Amino acid sequence: MRKLTGALVATLLTTTGAFADPVDDNLVINEETAIVTRTAAPAHVSDALDEVMSGWLFRGTETRAMQADDFDNPGMIFVEQAQDAWVTADGTEGKSCASCHNDMESMAGVKASYPKWNEAAGEVRTLQMQMNDCRTNRMGAEAWGYDKTPAINMEAALASVSRGMPVNVAIDGPAQSTWELGKELYYTRTGQLELSCANCHEDSYGMMIRADHLSQGQVNGFPVYRLKNTKLNGVHSRFKGCVRDTRAETYSPGSPEFVALELYVASRGNGLSVEGPSVRN
Repeated sequence: MRKLTGALVATLLTTTGAFADPVDDNLVINEETAIVTRTAAPAHVSDALDEVMSGWLFRGTETRAMQADDFDNPGMIFVEQAQDAWVTADGTEGKSCASCHNDMESMAGVKASYPKWNEAAGEVRTLQMQMNDCRTNRMGAEAWGYDKTPAINMEAALASVSRGMPVNVAIDGPAQSTWELGKELYYTRTGQLELSCANCHEDSYGMMIRADHLSQGQVNGFPVYRLKNTKLNGVHSRFKGCVRDTRAETYSPGSPEFVALELYVASRGNGLSVEGPSVRN
């Protein structure tokens, strides 16, 4: 049985300590797009998990229902804003995203493969990094702030056209060293509480922490609309919040450390469906 670490129990004095199984439910968006929310763990994490599960399975009935219908999903407001930005020229070249990529639907499947190795740049890039490369080098426009509006809106829009497609993040070849760094970060205890990502999301998922239900920390649903702060949240911003909660100095969104961590965590969800923008607490 998975158990909470002593440090976590000592800190979260209002923890119930109860275990609550994820729901046995199916997500079908707009009654047409079936989402894989649980599947066999990919081989590279099978020593730690038998099954990988979307965070959607750990949410309450009302929250799950919001994500199942675009009219109820508050994250879709920001997708609509990005759709307008997609066809709006920006920068010295007078180009828009559509100038090169035509309709946004042409990008279906792109989100499922990121982060990924970029041969020309000689680095692993997240989708936001690639978006900014297009803006600065092709459009002559200013780069967007990482996890800021409108970058997070555009990432959510690109996720929305890939919903239902399986996450398939490559971790071999030149990306492997970055993946290894991400894995090291995932299992390294940090901060005054001496907690790692794995302590909550691998060892203790399913446990109730205060009023919240710990998930596996899968990122297939990002960007996420959080009811807590009523906006879209990027995965690096969520990493930052988690590290801060251990009472450690954290990295910045877009940093090499968080790029590596995103690659590793995204790969843990290989086989789950892209479902962003998702809705979470």
